[in-house]
Amino acid sequence: MRRKVTVVGAGNVGATCAQVLASRDYADVVLVDIKEGLPQGKALDINQMGAVLGYEPRVSGSNSYDETEGSDVVVITAGLPRSPGMSRDDLVATNEKIVKDVTEKAIAQSPDAILIIVSNPLDAMCHVAKNVSGWPKERVFGMAGILDTARFSTFIAWAANASVKDVTAMVLGGHGDQMVPIVSATTVGGIPLRKLAGDAEIEQMVTRTAKGGGELVELLGTSAWYAPGAAAAQMVDSIMLDEKRVLPCTAYLEGEYGIDGLYMGVPVKLGAAGIEAIYQLDLTDDEKALLKKSSDAVREVVGVLST
Repeated sequence: MRRKVTVVGAGNVGATCAQVLASRDYADVVLVDIKEGLPQGKALDINQMGAVLGYEPRVSGSNSYDETEGSDVVVITAGLPRSPGMSRDDLVATNEKIVKDVTEKAIAQSPDAILIIVSNPLDAMCHVAKNVSGWPKERVFGMAGILDTARFSTFIAWAANASVKDVTAMVLGGHGDQMVPIVSATTVGGIPLRKLAGDAEIEQMVTRTAKGGGELVELLGTSAWYAPGAAAAQMVDSIMLDEKRVLPCTAYLEGEYGIDGLYMGVPVKLGAAGIEAIYQLDLTDDEKALLKKSSDAVREVVGVLST
């Protein structure tokens, strides 16, 4: 019997995550949504895509959590997306209720699962899921850094006229305008970014990365979904296949980077047990100051939570 991954929320991000996971061909995928017909229809469509691309998916759509029983990983994408002029933080009150409800229902069916949170405002929603589940921090964390790093990497590849496959970048901090791209740890084929681009050009890339989600919201009228969905699927891969990838994820810190009791984006090792290690980079004084500023901003949003 194949193992199981549940994706809660059959909107654009959730459906893209399910589609990418189905094409990987190693697990059954259950897509859950409160809207009748939506998860069933998207699951059917993804199954039929398998006939074209040559994988054997077993994707099912459901409006209840019964089919999710015994999932190894649960990805939570449920909640309202951003609309133009709205910050991630504006979503706190609405999405807190949704994530609380979804988490309770998901963990009742899959008490041994690992929870990956994608709903915004990401850092705050990780706190909600952790508080509601009561699970250890190794099994409750968020997808943000991979997406932010993917955006940064894309801009670097364009600026350097190089392959994005050769870009190694790292973005830390909160998933918002205060995120911190770590230029000192960013290379292209092993060559430090500062050797390939000037300060002004790097500053431009850093700013565009931090506002990357907002740029897409302005263009699309809603949040992005292809890159976020694929980024969540990459985390599932690393856990389900025990790849032990070192990826930037939103993890609960207890003293690392001088930050205590807060979810923040940091490099972690992801394996079968969830977060198996948190790595501390040597940051410049400027980067430390920016990370502190980012953590203050996240703490402010978390302070708004009712739980």
